[in-house]
Amino acid sequence: MGAVINKTEGGAFLISNIEPTDVFVPENLTDEQRLIAKTAHQFVQNEVIPKREGIDHHGYEEVEGLVKKAGELGLLAHSVPEEYGGLGLDKVTKGLVGEAVGASGSYGVAHSNQTCIATLPITYFGTKEQKDYFLPKLASGEFLGAYCLTEPSAGSDALNSKTTAVLNEQGTHYLLNGTKQWITNAGFSNTFVVYAKIDGRAFTAFMVERGTPGVSLGPEERKLGINGSPTRSVIF
Repeated sequence: MGAVINKTEGGAFLISNIEPTDVFVPENLTDEQRLIAKTAHQFVQNEVIPKREGIDHHGYEEVEGLVKKAGELGLLAHSVPEEYGGLGLDKVTKGLVGEAVGASGSYGVAHSNQTCIATLPITYFGTKEQKDYFLPKLASGEFLGAYCLTEPSAGSDALNSKTTAVLNEQGTHYLLNGTKQWITNAGFSNTFVVYAKIDGRAFTAFMVERGTPGVSLGPEERKLGINGSPTRSVIF
């Protein structure tokens, strides 16, 4: 006989009884969560919205300055542990900040890129040395980051990546070769989370800083939207 599969497990919340204690409502927010949400909304309304027209006309310098200002207000630090210069807050707080910046148009893409895919891979999987060095700077806005996964021949099929990493003869550094495409925030990022295959086989990620020899950027992509978020190729 085949295995018995519980077909309602994934969507059980649609048909099961929900207790009041299982439901999240805004009335349950803590004072700290309310304060950060208010700070995020005020930042968007007072700083971002008045500049939205310029931002949407490829105002990358404005976006860069705004992301750094958000860092000064603590709006980039919610998911970074306190020991690495962040606020170490919960996912509800992260969601509240995301809700606020989500109303800001393409600035919100640049902001969320910074707090999510440019920072969380280091938070979750980085070495102690990487966390000590990168996370405080990403949390404060001193460093802006990008996430380099997509390639001309590898989009959703990430494991089809052709970028390679080969250990140098001295055993001190890996040499990366390849091209990453459509990289959000590449134009003003200081750090790149780069995915590559060691010796063409083992898929992993590397931290690469802007200015590293051999790193260059392609021209700005001209998109149909999200024009406040710079999108370029990153070439190794």
